[in-house]
Amino acid sequence: MTAVEACMAIAAGMEDHIAVTQIPVADGGDGMASTLTSARKGSWIEIQVNNALRTPVTAGYGLIDNGRTAVIEMAEASGLHKIGDSPKDPWRATTFGTGELIRDAINRGVRKILLGIGGSATNDGGTGMAEALGFRFFGIDGIPLSNLPANLEKVERITPPDDFSNFPEITVACDVTNPLLGPEGATTVYGPQKGINFDDLPRHESRLRHLVRITDGTAMGTLPGSGAAGGLGFGALYFLHASLQPGFEIIAGFLQLEKAISEADLIITGEGKIDGQSLQGKAPTGVAQLAKKYGKPVYAFCGLLGDGDFSDTFDKIWQIDRGNLSVEESMKCGFDLLKKTAVSAAPEISRSL
Repeated sequence: MTAVEACMAIAAGMEDHIAVTQIPVADGGDGMASTLTSARKGSWIEIQVNNALRTPVTAGYGLIDNGRTAVIEMAEASGLHKIGDSPKDPWRATTFGTGELIRDAINRGVRKILLGIGGSATNDGGTGMAEALGFRFFGIDGIPLSNLPANLEKVERITPPDDFSNFPEITVACDVTNPLLGPEGATTVYGPQKGINFDDLPRHESRLRHLVRITDGTAMGTLPGSGAAGGLGFGALYFLHASLQPGFEIIAGFLQLEKAISEADLIITGEGKIDGQSLQGKAPTGVAQLAKKYGKPVYAFCGLLGDGDFSDTFDKIWQIDRGNLSVEESMKCGFDLLKKTAVSAAPEISRSL
């Protein structure tokens, strides 16, 4: 579900007990662009790009501030949901399509780009994005290389595009705080969900370590968020000279979320899966922290609840009741299942008023 759909489902389940104000929230991942574009009454642009497996797909981004600012989320082009039922292939999955979205926005004359990075199917360090923007990658023999990231370890030199100096100001909305490399890095933490098996983790880590070496990017690779979206955070820093900022904070500011929370009696949030990653800059945790700031009780719904103690963050969490349905089957009727769970939770939540 999108954030809008999840809000609608919860509100529908609560309507007999609580008057609900709906504020769809994103943190840099799926739904960020549409959420902000709608909130700022912008226009939506759709173009054909390559998904992470280089299959043509339709992807969109928003234009706000009278076309001066583009709101782009990499998941629209390079996200896991864009590869559909195709097998995950971390060896060749690329952010090339994200670069195509950025290039289209640049060609339309935008002055600023807000780039959300989350929900990716990739682990390429942003090299595919750079390739689409005109950066060229050369091997040790000086011959240009393509087919990234498969050939990433052969790259020894990178040159920027001719119009690099005219690139707009780019701010990256980052939904996690992981560095690029190491035990908390892109490959180790997020690689398995992109199809990287345990035995191949060292080889994928080696590819990103090689990218750091040839870019002299050791310092950039240690920054919080440089490991987001399979290292696209690092790629945005190096290739685009972007600034990384917590995605939730950026979007909360756009939506005036803190003011709304301060005026509410209680707060409800949620996520597809609440687990340890949720505490690393994800939207539900940001919502909960604002709620606690104003002494408001905060409740959460999720499709799946991972291991861990979340009592310091949420007053209570409800996992969606999906009966005997598999995860895949339940996702197809998520709206109805979430509404049903909200109906069950509503009496208990309303008693905290």
